[in-house]
Amino acid sequence: MIPATTCAKTWGYRFGLALILLIALGLHLRPTSVAAQGGSTHVVQPGENLFRIALRYGFTVDYLAAVNGITDPTRIYAGQVLTIPDPSAPPPAPVAVNPDPAPAPAPVEAAPAPAANPVYHTVQRGETLSRIAQLYGVSWVDIANANGLADPSRIYAGQQLIIPGATGAVASPAPVPADSAVTGQRTHVVQPGEHLAAIARAYGVTWPAIAAVNNITNPNQIYSGQTLIIPAPGTVVDVPQAVYQSAPAPTITVGKQIIVDLSDQRVYAYENGQLVRNVLVSTGLWGTPTVTGDFSIYRKYDAQLMTGPGYYLPGVPWVMYFYEGYSLHGTYWHSNFGQPMSHGCVNMPTPEAEWLYHWAPIGTPVRVQA
Repeated sequence: MIPATTCAKTWGYRFGLALILLIALGLHLRPTSVAAQGGSTHVVQPGENLFRIALRYGFTVDYLAAVNGITDPTRIYAGQVLTIPDPSAPPPAPVAVNPDPAPAPAPVEAAPAPAANPVYHTVQRGETLSRIAQLYGVSWVDIANANGLADPSRIYAGQQLIIPGATGAVASPAPVPADSAVTGQRTHVVQPGEHLAAIARAYGVTWPAIAAVNNITNPNQIYSGQTLIIPAPGTVVDVPQAVYQSAPAPTITVGKQIIVDLSDQRVYAYENGQLVRNVLVSTGLWGTPTVTGDFSIYRKYDAQLMTGPGYYLPGVPWVMYFYEGYSLHGTYWHSNFGQPMSHGCVNMPTPEAEWLYHWAPIGTPVRVQA
């Protein structure tokens, strides 16, 4: 018979050996970030962008792009492996970006080269990518690839899409009144992603004034390449903002109400049933959606620090909470309004958030609808 002390030693040796093997195997199979040059790596997930990833790790977009040799920070793809430097290490010397980087993996079906004068389509409510492709006689796969759509089912009203292979303009430019009495007017050529409110702010006029002089009945229907007449400030009487035909109907006819429409990424302000203001915003991403339902403003802050997993935002301006941690607030870290970008809050251009902050008292009803 083997002595008990010998059995204990043998068992202890075998247990220790097995434990070491399990730890080694666990380290080998661990699926999380892998150390790389004193830092780690990050595998891009569907729907992520370089801004969000840089914010999560505490770097600027330009620095993270330079470290990874990315010449266009808007062009990253799901499955791409990014190097994440060690934030505790001294900042390394600037990394020279390879002027001719290795191409990203080609999609299943490569998109055709864009035309010299690309055609854009503004998505309407209820439209699908397949329906849009049929309108232009092209493949929906080509449209998805040309616009970097990771999920072709996730398009939204007001979004501008490049239509590869299509010819001609989406619509004709608004006619210029021959007998216009407007003086000091200028012209502006609409750029991809621009909307009427932002153009109006750039010229110090109101968007209804631009809409009036250009015979625009729906301010959401402008397109890249369109030439707009910009009236001199104060020379054109604003048309009522109620001409915005796709605005949702208010549910309250007495007092003030705010409606957040997720389908067209807009906030609408109503007073006594009349639309007094609307603005393009950014609501929650698919993984952190904005809550829907009927609520009311219950707390307001001129500015506030906002932190959470992957973000640290000091001095967020003009904050109005309407349900638990969900709020409407100003935004200084991006200007990609019209595209879902947030962790659930409603991101607004800071001047618009300030206007809404002073217009809406605590208790103002807020409806968030899909």
